[in-house]
Amino acid sequence: MDRIILFDGECNFCDLSVQFIIKRDPNGLFKFASLQSDIGKELLHKYNAPDDLDSFVLLEDNHCYFKSSAALQVCKNLKGAWKLPYCLLVVPKPLRDFFYEIIAKNRYKWFGKKESCMLPTPEERKRFL
Repeated sequence: MDRIILFDGECNFCDLSVQFIIKRDPNGLFKFASLQSDIGKELLHKYNAPDDLDSFVLLEDNHCYFKSSAALQVCKNLKGAWKLPYCLLVVPKPLRDFFYEIIAKNRYKWFGKKESCMLPTPEERKRFL
């Protein structure tokens, strides 16, 4: 089963998030692609996602998760106590996404934009599409 995370490749916070996930996913369950990449755009089209999507996305089991739902679904598969936030799925989605949107709308202001892409290690490179 493929678990693919699509992220904003220009966002420092998103890059930190990908690095965070890689470190807590020792079995390599997740693969990664930027929303801006050709494969990212192709996958969004395949899953009938909105064209203007600017969100963290998880593609898993022929399902497409967005925003807070995507982040919490990822937590379910991380090692250690990082599984616990998955319980927050009981919080109504509009409330969860309200807080997600605050971070998303301010991510460039708070964390900046990337001038260049990160250089993954050879082992990490295998996990990028």
